Amino acid sequence: MKWFVRADVDGFFGLALDNLVQLLVIVGLCRQVLGFSDDLVYQHILPGAAVSLLVGNLYYAYQAKQLAESSGRNDICALPYGINTVSLFAYIFLVMLPAKLLAEANGAANPEHIAWQAGLLACFGSGLIELGGAFVVERLRKATPRAALLSTLSGIALTFISLGFLFRTYAHPVVGLVTLGVILLVYFGRLRFRGNIPGGLVAVALGVLLSWLMGLAPVGTLPDNDLDLYLPVPVLGDLFEVLTSENNLTYLSVIIPMGLFNLIGSLQNIESAEAAGDSYPTQSSLAVNGIGTIAASLFGSCFPTTIYIGHPGWKAMGARAGYSILNGAFITLICLTGSLSYIAWAIPIDAGMAIVLWIGIVIAAQAFQETPRKHAPAVVMGLLPGIAAWGAFMAKNGVRAADYGTAQMPAFSESMLMRFQQSDIWIHGAFALEQGFIFTAMILAALTVAIIERHFIKAALWSGSASLLSACGLIHSYRWTVSDTALSLTPAWEWSIAYALMGLIFLTAKWICIDD
Repeated sequence: MKWFVRADVDGFFGLALDNLVQLLVIVGLCRQVLGFSDDLVYQHILPGAAVSLLVGNLYYAYQAKQLAESSGRNDICALPYGINTVSLFAYIFLVMLPAKLLAEANGAANPEHIAWQAGLLACFGSGLIELGGAFVVERLRKATPRAALLSTLSGIALTFISLGFLFRTYAHPVVGLVTLGVILLVYFGRLRFRGNIPGGLVAVALGVLLSWLMGLAPVGTLPDNDLDLYLPVPVLGDLFEVLTSENNLTYLSVIIPMGLFNLIGSLQNIESAEAAGDSYPTQSSLAVNGIGTIAASLFGSCFPTTIYIGHPGWKAMGARAGYSILNGAFITLICLTGSLSYIAWAIPIDAGMAIVLWIGIVIAAQAFQETPRKHAPAVVMGLLPGIAAWGAFMAKNGVRAADYGTAQMPAFSESMLMRFQQSDIWIHGAFALEQGFIFTAMILAALTVAIIERHFIKAALWSGSASLLSACGLIHSYRWTVSDTALSLTPAWEWSIAYALMGLIFLTAKWICIDD
């Protein structure tokens, strides 16, 4: 297999766009929510992110080339890799923002710096969990049905990726639908443009042209930050300072579940790659993911990396190893030069969103295509928690869009539940499902497969695991904040008892039930 093939250009545009979106979100939230200076963002956070992304992208490209050589195949696609979106929001709003507010309340001279250090600690802790988990999690993969692993990803792909970008496609239809038409022709229709021009390149170039014609670009005012070379600088002193501070255990309630979620999510993506035909070793794949996250924290980034959702989509495009190398090089270039803001000004997200929408569709379809037909009900069961989490996300954004959920206009409290309930919307259940939904989806799908196969003891064990996770507060346990609901890590006894009783029913099924 060659290091680069024509279709790597297509894969690069899609993966680079996804990574670009994450970086834009980081810059926006760090500056607007946390009040970080340009120096902190462009000289520490973005260079640190570049280190982590380059390490992973190069390794996973090398890993794909090695697998191709050992298997004698030329169609191996590298695992996609990037910044973890869920952790990004969790660490900003549940770690760094509280740290900044506490520092301000205590009269600290530089609360933004303290918030940044808290983010470094969270990222470092997540990396340790991911690295350590790489050596034990293969057993979980072997014990979990494929329907359980793939359906969880499908729920995320169907909602947070596909529906989100479908909304945007129809909000700007001239750009969205035209570029979607190109993507459908090339990837579902398996056609190619004359001259072997990559379909992804055509879609993005056409999207940029239409965006400028329709007034969607340029985006905002011309940036004024300096273009320069910002080399990564180790921040070991800051990390050591926060590790030895008296507040170093304060954010474990966020770090532990986020680290576990990242670990399980990456495991599911490795299973997704195997279902698409590329079987990668679990231990080394997850270990490098953890190393990438640790590298981020050592060089100033507060944001963990992850093995991305989407491998079957990139593989279907024809991407191999080169798209990962191109992505790593591109992200490194824009992070180390301060050019990120200028690219975002000239190229709107709309120009390439059709590629990401297509990736979401492929992932959602894979759960049904790569599992036995009789397990289809289990796949649907695994989809539901992700859909519920997205519904909760939309509901909360609706509340905030109405200017509630602020210190001046509080809304997130028990009274919110009653107002939704008056419309027969049991939002309490959605908020409970939202917390730890990756675990919940996997467990519900796995126990459904066990019941379909008449393995009632296995079903009871899966139900027992849900009971234990609820008792530990890792799923279903939430608390109110000013503008959101967050994982609380307090025991969710009601759900724990319910799962235990559910397991008891499965255990006694042999005696209390008869064949229909």
